[in-house]
Amino acid sequence: MMNPQQFADFSTLLDHVFQHSEFYQNKFRAVGLERGDIRTPEDLQKIPFSDKGDLRNAYPLKLMSVPENQIVRIHSSSGTTGTPVIIPYTRGDIQAWAIMFERCYQMAGVTNLDRIQITPGYGLWTAGIGFQAGAERLGAMAVPMGPGNTEKQLQMMIDLKTTVLTATSSYALLLTEEVQRRGLLDKIHLRKGIIGSERWGDKMWNTIQDGLGIQLYDIYGLTEIYGPGISVSCDAKEGLHYWDDYLYFEVIDPETGANVPEGQLGELVITTLRKEGAPLLRYRTHDLTRLIPGKCPCGCAYPRHDRVLGRTDDMTKVKGVNIFPGQIDQVLKGIDGCTSEYQVVIDHADGRDHMLLRFETKQTSCLDELEALVQRTFKTRIGITVGTEALAVGSLPRSEKKSTRIIDNRFH
Repeated sequence: MMNPQQFADFSTLLDHVFQHSEFYQNKFRAVGLERGDIRTPEDLQKIPFSDKGDLRNAYPLKLMSVPENQIVRIHSSSGTTGTPVIIPYTRGDIQAWAIMFERCYQMAGVTNLDRIQITPGYGLWTAGIGFQAGAERLGAMAVPMGPGNTEKQLQMMIDLKTTVLTATSSYALLLTEEVQRRGLLDKIHLRKGIIGSERWGDKMWNTIQDGLGIQLYDIYGLTEIYGPGISVSCDAKEGLHYWDDYLYFEVIDPETGANVPEGQLGELVITTLRKEGAPLLRYRTHDLTRLIPGKCPCGCAYPRHDRVLGRTDDMTKVKGVNIFPGQIDQVLKGIDGCTSEYQVVIDHADGRDHMLLRFETKQTSCLDELEALVQRTFKTRIGITVGTEALAVGSLPRSEKKSTRIIDNRFH
């Protein structure tokens, strides 16, 4: 439940939204909600959810809740399908985002003496410019590379002696493999990595951390809610701290929409407390996580959520069983010889679903036995029998952005 300060900030925001947001005026009118109906923190439950579909319907600028002369920038979500989601930002929004991002760097032990190599994309996407704004507020040296051109990335990493790498997990893995393949570990000066944008498991985490000789931190965010930098992991590695003076987190049952008890897995719902250009109330992220009760061993007072297991819309149903990518990570995590990299191919033939799990391994012998072990473990842990195929490391595609893990050919 909201604390008194959060509810005071939320009440101020709600006054603004009822007066100036056409998007929410229409949404509230549709359910008969009036400002006087929200008097206590418990009344938050009366506010209808928003989701990406609502935001797409507001294209291009119907989310804007301030005069246009107060909008200094727009960003768009990184999705490649459907109508784009465009989020307008005020100067205050940009400053708030930079403050949160600076906190992320500080949580990871980054200082103004660091050199931060920024590999996520710039432009309409929020990632690159968010990492840069936080670095500049911190006073660190930003090296704004953007994605791709791995040869140049490695050259700058060596010549500029960058100490912090920011990347998607997929591109961080690609860079790790290149550093190892070229024998560059003794030529780089990295000490930290701040990785986000997609869900990643422990095996990938350990491969990157050990392969580059760095400490890794998981960063979370989404364009609709500022961008990356709204939460980050700490040295205790027991979840991600989020900035509850700017954001209010709920976790709901994705089927019923009801709040679940603290500590229980569900869908993350976020309410912005201070956002000006495009406030969002009870926004369904579709990310699966849980709120972690109690205080963190690191001593930080900001609350925590767990690493994202997957997305409700990433769920794949095969032979009547719901499967999330995070479950596949857990299967491979417990099997010696399997790396973090896998790809699932699903087909439908002869009236049945067929699922093939292709995974990479460093083993060069006894591959039949390893495939059988993965198949048995998958059946035990998830409940269905799948085909398995062991591949040499590097066989599956690598990405400068996000890797495609699930290929579902049933609806093509």
